[in-house]
Amino acid sequence: MTEKVLLPLGCLKQTADRFVNLTYPLRCPVCDRPVWPRGQGICLFCLKDLKAIGDPVCEKCGKKLMVDTGLCHDCKEKNHIFTRCRSVFEYSSAKEMIYRFKYAGRREYARVFAFLTGKILAEYIFANDFDCIVSVPISRKRLLKRGYNQAEEYGRELSALTGIPFFDDSVRRVKNTAPLKCLNPSQRQKNLKNAFKKGKNVVKSKRILLVDDIYTTGATMDACAGILLESGASCVYGLTLSSGAGV
Repeated sequence: MTEKVLLPLGCLKQTADRFVNLTYPLRCPVCDRPVWPRGQGICLFCLKDLKAIGDPVCEKCGKKLMVDTGLCHDCKEKNHIFTRCRSVFEYSSAKEMIYRFKYAGRREYARVFAFLTGKILAEYIFANDFDCIVSVPISRKRLLKRGYNQAEEYGRELSALTGIPFFDDSVRRVKNTAPLKCLNPSQRQKNLKNAFKKGKNVVKSKRILLVDDIYTTGATMDACAGILLESGASCVYGLTLSSGAGV
């Protein structure tokens, strides 16, 4: 009589993942071709094309600085609502993969983005003792068009990697705002006025890590942080995949 061999669920998942990767290879976020060598999340030779943001950075928004001046020009001029923000990559090196992540259905990029975030910004993530991860929401119209919220995909994968709980629906987007890339800073603030409202009231007294894909002026981060603080959060830190350079 043959004995049945029972595999733990984790082993079954790893076996299934390996089978899927061999049959349908993952696509590299940088070049968008099948990852080489197989089994990785990103082509090893593509890593050199990504520029991680290293010191010196703005002490408030985390933008890359050419000279260590403490704060960038924008943060000297404006008092942000969030406590602090950091970004993983320089936008110039990451813009194409983020575009595909948002608009070309490459939601599978989220896992490798989370992995690289953990490697590059582990100290920032774990030193601040966050209670939960929250993602910047998109409007219902955009959600129906894209089929997913890229910031939520990123936040959920980061939660799975770090063990920090992911809280969905803590902030709701109730206004389908115009694309911020077309607007100047004052227009961005006006555009986002009343764009968000409170969601589930589960953030009281929580230290929150708010995630998004791109940091530009901080208008979106401030708007969401304001709602979370109104809901009782003790503090809100930001984390984005990329940001431009500060001055």
